[in-house]
Amino acid sequence: MLGLLWAHLIRTDRQCLSRRWQPDNIEDVNDRTKAEGSGGLAINVTAAIIERGGKVLIARRKKGDRFEGKWEFPGGKIEAGESPKECLRRELREELGVEVEAGEFLCSVSFETSGLSIELMAFRTSLLAGEVRCHDHDEIRWIEPEQLGDFDLAEPDRRVAATVFPSGRRDEGTRGCVS
Repeated sequence: MLGLLWAHLIRTDRQCLSRRWQPDNIEDVNDRTKAEGSGGLAINVTAAIIERGGKVLIARRKKGDRFEGKWEFPGGKIEAGESPKECLRRELREELGVEVEAGEFLCSVSFETSGLSIELMAFRTSLLAGEVRCHDHDEIRWIEPEQLGDFDLAEPDRRVAATVFPSGRRDEGTRGCVS
C-alpha cells in the first residue's frame, strides 16, 4: 500500500516537471497570490536542494513556527518583485548564512493547509561561500537521500523528496510514515 502511495506521489509530482510556468521568466510570482486555490491565501515559496558528498541538506523548523518541528529543504517565501532564484539567494543568506547559486528547476508541488495554498518550487542549489549555520531553524543535518523517510518532513517537502529522490522511500513501520 505504501509503495502505491509513493508511486502516486512520484507520478503526480513528475507531472509538475512539465513546468506549468517557467520560474526563470517570472517577474513577480506572487501576482498569483489570490488567483488560485479555495479562495484562501496562496503563497509561493522556494526550496533549495543542496547536495554535498552524496548527502542532502535539511533543516528543522523552530518552535512557534507554523510547521514547527517539521524538517524541510531550506528556502522561503518569494517577495514581491523577486524571482524564485533571487528568493533562494536571499533566504539562504538570512537563514543559513551562506551564499548560493540556484540552478536547475527540479519540480513544483501544490499543497493546501488551514486555508493556505502553498506552491513550492524546488531548485538544485550550489553553496558558493560561507559555513552553514542555524539562524531560522533549530537544527540542520546533512543526510543521505535514502534517509529522508526517517525524518518528519513538512508535506510539501515530502512530495519534493519523493520526486527528486525516488529511492529515498519510507519503509513500512518507520516513524513518520505517509498515511
